Amino acid sequence: MVKYIIKRLLLAALILLGVSFILYVLMRCAPSNIIADQYMETHKDLPDEERARNLKALLAAYGLDDDSFFGILKGYFMWFGKFLRGDMGRSFSRSMPVEEVIGQYMWLSFGISFVALILEMLIAIPLGVKCAVNQYGKLDYVATVLCMVGIAFPSFFLGNLFIKWFAVDLGWFPIDGLTGNYAVGSSNFEIFLHNIWCLILPMTVMVLLSIGGLMRYTRTNTLEVLNADYIRTARAKGLSESKVVYKHVFRNTMIPLVTQLSFTLPTLFGGAMITEQVFNLPGIGNITYQAMLKNDIFLVLGYNMFLAVLTVIGVLLADIMYAVVDPRVKLGR
Repeated sequence: MVKYIIKRLLLAALILLGVSFILYVLMRCAPSNIIADQYMETHKDLPDEERARNLKALLAAYGLDDDSFFGILKGYFMWFGKFLRGDMGRSFSRSMPVEEVIGQYMWLSFGISFVALILEMLIAIPLGVKCAVNQYGKLDYVATVLCMVGIAFPSFFLGNLFIKWFAVDLGWFPIDGLTGNYAVGSSNFEIFLHNIWCLILPMTVMVLLSIGGLMRYTRTNTLEVLNADYIRTARAKGLSESKVVYKHVFRNTMIPLVTQLSFTLPTLFGGAMITEQVFNLPGIGNITYQAMLKNDIFLVLGYNMFLAVLTVIGVLLADIMYAVVDPRVKLGR
């Protein structure tokens, strides 16, 4: 297994190198960047020649002064060398290093996504198994229709619909994210409960939108396992239906689910960009969305490289988990 992990890590390094180069080139193709925009805005009083000369020197310090192929290549190696040393650059929209921005804002996104993931699994997986066992029954039809409706809803539409119903019309929740409108002198626990209350709507939206796909995936895998020969053999031996389903079927259903769940790692820490933007939550997804609008090149690069690293780690963990859930898989081959 050690040999296999080393091979996968070397492959992951090549993948990250290619991803980083593509991301850097795409960001350099943007018509402007926040460094030039901020400098031109704050130095309007300088003569044009001096302002242009100073701006060129500023851009050269970050490897952004030359838009030719070799200039972009030089700038890439300058940025990637710093990235390997743990320096992701500086976010000019937040006036702080990129790694500090990610470290500060990702935990809210992680908390929301983690709770939503747990609820999604607790609801979708048992429901998918139940629908498969009772194929073409009333529960199967109702759950399938509702899940397809949930899949069809865009997150921004369902989020705004929930805000209209539960925040504006009923007034149960704050309209604008974490408002901080708690009573003066509130204890830390009361503030914590208030913040949890403010996050119920976005978490509900994330759960409802994600249940459908996982439920259908679980149902399909369970149906395939139910039709396997060894399941018919287990039933022929006189095992109870509950033991057949939850001991034999469920375990083998989890094998393909490992692949899908492996990609939840970047989702947990990367945030739900659209949902956070709709509910105006200060998560890393919404912060990066605002940075993209301002073309904050280093924050966008750092965020996407952060997601790329998490994705590679998630895929590696999925491959290792195959050996746990399926003893037939030999990673040493």
